[in-house]
Amino acid sequence: MISEPRILLVGTGDTKSDEMLFMRDCIQLVGGMAVMMDVSVLREPKFVPDYSKHDVAAAINTSNEAIAGSGDENSAMALMAQGASKLARKLYDAGKIDGTLILGGSMGTDLALDVAAALPLGVPKFLVSTIAFSHLIPSERISTDLMMILWAGGLFGLNSICKSSLAQACGAVVGAARLNMKPKGGRPIVGMTSLSILKYMWLIKPEIEKRGYELAVFHSTGMGGRAFESVASQKGFVAVMDFCLQEVVNHENGMLATSSGSDRLENAGRMAIPQIIAPGAIDMVDMPSWQPVQAQFADRPYHAHNRLIGSVITDPQARRRSARTIAAKLAKACGPVAFILPVGGIEEWDLPGEPLHEPEGLDAFMDEMRAAVQPPIHFHEIPEHINSPEFAAKALEIFDDWVAKGIIPPGAP
Repeated sequence: MISEPRILLVGTGDTKSDEMLFMRDCIQLVGGMAVMMDVSVLREPKFVPDYSKHDVAAAINTSNEAIAGSGDENSAMALMAQGASKLARKLYDAGKIDGTLILGGSMGTDLALDVAAALPLGVPKFLVSTIAFSHLIPSERISTDLMMILWAGGLFGLNSICKSSLAQACGAVVGAARLNMKPKGGRPIVGMTSLSILKYMWLIKPEIEKRGYELAVFHSTGMGGRAFESVASQKGFVAVMDFCLQEVVNHENGMLATSSGSDRLENAGRMAIPQIIAPGAIDMVDMPSWQPVQAQFADRPYHAHNRLIGSVITDPQARRRSARTIAAKLAKACGPVAFILPVGGIEEWDLPGEPLHEPEGLDAFMDEMRAAVQPPIHFHEIPEHINSPEFAAKALEIFDDWVAKGIIPPGAP
């Protein structure tokens, strides 16, 4: 435990001095120490920050005057975001901060997302924002472990309502920094994706652990895939079992709420991490179940999973397109790729008698996938369903072969 966590407190001190000073006092009250960073552009704050707007500008080899004269408020804050992000990472790498707390309206939130993204997984990151959890914030810009709270009633000046949010944020980030368990050392981590707690997870997890690895399973509902890609981009996995590619299809069909971004299925390959891939749930497009089904899917089979998310299945032509997209992404990989094609089915609801059973569409996808996957990708076709013991056995067979050949590093004893 860290007895006195150092929290990088970021805000526009020219307009939010009262709020930042209140938060500094709250951080101190619960046993932390505030490290103040001012990201103002035009005026000076009421307090003397530890890192001024001039320090922020200098981090990207420019001046505050140049930033102020860059064009408009958008360009100026974008430059301040670059400087703040670079300076925050420098402070963390030098061991000078243990977490960060950022305050902002839409401008400050835009900057905050970049600062949070610059810090590694495991560094506590808290955002107090007037647009927290808003549709204005694209999911692909939300860091894996970013925490947010709505800054209610806080657009101008302090009051009892906004003090409640600010105080909670201070307590939360100090507590997170004090009891911080960063991913480190120990057993090598294998990353897996899944849309639900499926049979292959129950079968594979204990076997992976017997071999001296940890298995980290990510829920493929947009943000889960975003987190998976983020960890992969930092080489946080020794291998991946990416068995649910449904977010690729969401993005392909314009479903931004459930998309993980355009680089889904690319970061492990870019970092040369060995990949065992299966096309789980690529026949489904997820959407908010509390909204009307989009017109282009009005005649397709639909299933409401709960009051938050529902799914439609794509037609055969769209599934062929998805197969080509998946193959094209895998072809970019700099490391080994094995692709398992479970001909018996690819998700829980496509079996006979289930609401999304459509043999014609499944056959179209299988046909296109066979043609699209080309060497050096290793192609494995099995007649069983993705939830079968045979699928899990095939994945483990490939994994063990790659460990034996030194492609995947050995597990911990």
